[in-house]
Amino acid sequence: MAGSRRIGASVGLAPFLVYVTLFLFIPTIVVAIGAVTVDGRFTLEGITALKEPTMLEITYRTLLLAASTAVIGAMVGGLVAYVVSTAKPNGILRKSVASLSGVLAQFGGVTLAFAFIATVGREGVVSLWLKNHDIVDFTTSGWLFTLKGLVLVYTYFQVPLMVIVFLPALDGIRPQWREAADNLGATTAQYWRHVGLPLVFPAFLGSMLLLFANAFAAYATAAALVSQGSPILPLQIRKALQSEVVLGYQNLGYSIALEMVVIVSVVMYAYSRLERRTSGWLR
Repeated sequence: MAGSRRIGASVGLAPFLVYVTLFLFIPTIVVAIGAVTVDGRFTLEGITALKEPTMLEITYRTLLLAASTAVIGAMVGGLVAYVVSTAKPNGILRKSVASLSGVLAQFGGVTLAFAFIATVGREGVVSLWLKNHDIVDFTTSGWLFTLKGLVLVYTYFQVPLMVIVFLPALDGIRPQWREAADNLGATTAQYWRHVGLPLVFPAFLGSMLLLFANAFAAYATAAALVSQGSPILPLQIRKALQSEVVLGYQNLGYSIALEMVVIVSVVMYAYSRLERRTSGWLR
C-alpha cells in the first residue's frame, strides 16, 4: 500500500518536474554554457565585460530599482495587509482587497505601460490637468521613461504582491497571544515590540526579498516604456541579442543573464530560509 502511494505521488509530480526541467533547468544550463563559450571555444571575455564601468552602472541601476521598489512596496503593502488582517475574515473589505491585489499583482507589460503613459505621460490626463491648473507641468518632461518612472510603475504591482504574500503571516498570529499579553499587563506597543514584530519580521523580510527578485527580473513593462537606451539589465540583454555586438563580446547577453540568475538565486535562497523560519509558527 505504501509503495502504491509513493508511485502515485511520483506520477502526480511528473508533470511539474517536466515543466521545471524544460523551462528552468535546461535554460539555465544553456545560459551558463553560452556565457563561457563563443563558437564552441571557451572564453571569459563575456564575464570580464561585466566589470566594465558601463555594465557596473547598469547593474547598479537595476539593483537600485529592485531594492527601492521592494522597500516601498513592502512598507505600503505591509500596512495594507495589516489593515486587511484586522477586518472580518468573510467581510467585504477583505474579499475586495484580496481580489483586487490578485489582479493588480499580475497587471503588467504593455498594458500597464500604456496606462501610465495615458495617465501621467506628457499628454496624460493627470499631466494635462495639473498643467491647466498651474500646479506642475509634466508635459515637457520625460521622467516617466527614466529610472524614476520605472520606480513608480514597478511599485504599482509590488504593493499588491506584498499584500498577497505577507497577509498569511499576519493571519498566523493567534488571538491567544494577544490575550495572554493583555492579561500580563502589556500595552499594545509592548505586545508588538516583544511578540508581534519578532514573529512577523522574518516573513516581512522574506516578502521583501521576493519583491526584490520580482522587480529585478521584470522585463515587459520596462521594454514597453523605454524604447531607447538600456538603463537596466533585462533591457541590456535585449540590446545584446538584437543589436550588433563588438567582436569578442558575442556572448555578452548570456553573461548578463547568468549574472542575473546568480543574483536571483542568492535572493531566493535567503527567501526560502526566512520562509522556513516563519512556517514553524504558522503551523
